Amino acid sequence: MGMNSVNTNVGAMIALQNLNSTNTELMTTQNRINTGKKVASAKDNGAIWAIAQNQRATSGALNAVKDSLQRTQSTIDVAISAGESISDILLQMKEKALAASDTTLDTTSRGALNEDFKSLRDQLAKSVSNAEFNGANMIKTAGATMMALANADGTSKITVAAINLGLGGGTVGVASTSTIGTVTTATAMIATVNTSIAAVSTALSKFGTGSKSVTAHLNFINKLQDSIDAGVGNLVDADLAKESAKLQSLQTKQQLGIQALSIANASSSTLLGLFR
Repeated sequence: MGMNSVNTNVGAMIALQNLNSTNTELMTTQNRINTGKKVASAKDNGAIWAIAQNQRATSGALNAVKDSLQRTQSTIDVAISAGESISDILLQMKEKALAASDTTLDTTSRGALNEDFKSLRDQLAKSVSNAEFNGANMIKTAGATMMALANADGTSKITVAAINLGLGGGTVGVASTSTIGTVTTATAMIATVNTSIAAVSTALSKFGTGSKSVTAHLNFINKLQDSIDAGVGNLVDADLAKESAKLQSLQTKQQLGIQALSIANASSSTLLGLFR
């Protein structure tokens, strides 16, 4: 049988312990509701928090990978646009050269065709020099080979080689001084332009393949990052529906705990009746 004492109120101590426990749980639940996380710091769950931080680091690094891939994609797209323009110019140059190779053409007409040809030649050079994005030009002499980041560690890269589409650069056989002022030069230029058209088409095919590769990897990185972020959420995010229900339960439990403590504290006053 328990001892009646005004110095030690066991019932009050038990009630206080229970109330403190309820208050601690309530504070934890309120913090989860406020932050939306069941693991908001290392003290909540050190192991889970460490895993989540490592995955957050990977997800953050993938932002840099995406930026690199997008810059590379844009640079290749600019190179493709310029290459298509160059191909169109070569088609027009072939037309001019073919017309100038006509032996029945008078000098004035051939001269006009030659001026048109030289204008197209210079326009081709301008297309090459202006095909630049973020300081990188893939089709000029000693152009920039693009090496995009492919993973979060920087140990893998996607490489798309530069191809010189400039005048006299190998792909385009037309030189910066080429003309069609005579039947002989015009006739020779037809074969040169034909070869250049085929070579530029091959170069554009390579750029197109590189662009598809970069685009496909960018899509993969986007999905990978989404999966990592979802995984982090699974580890640290709180189930707010569950926490809401628990909050209601703990608030009720807290009120009952306060009443229990009040009853326990009042029990010692009944001892006064023994001395009346």
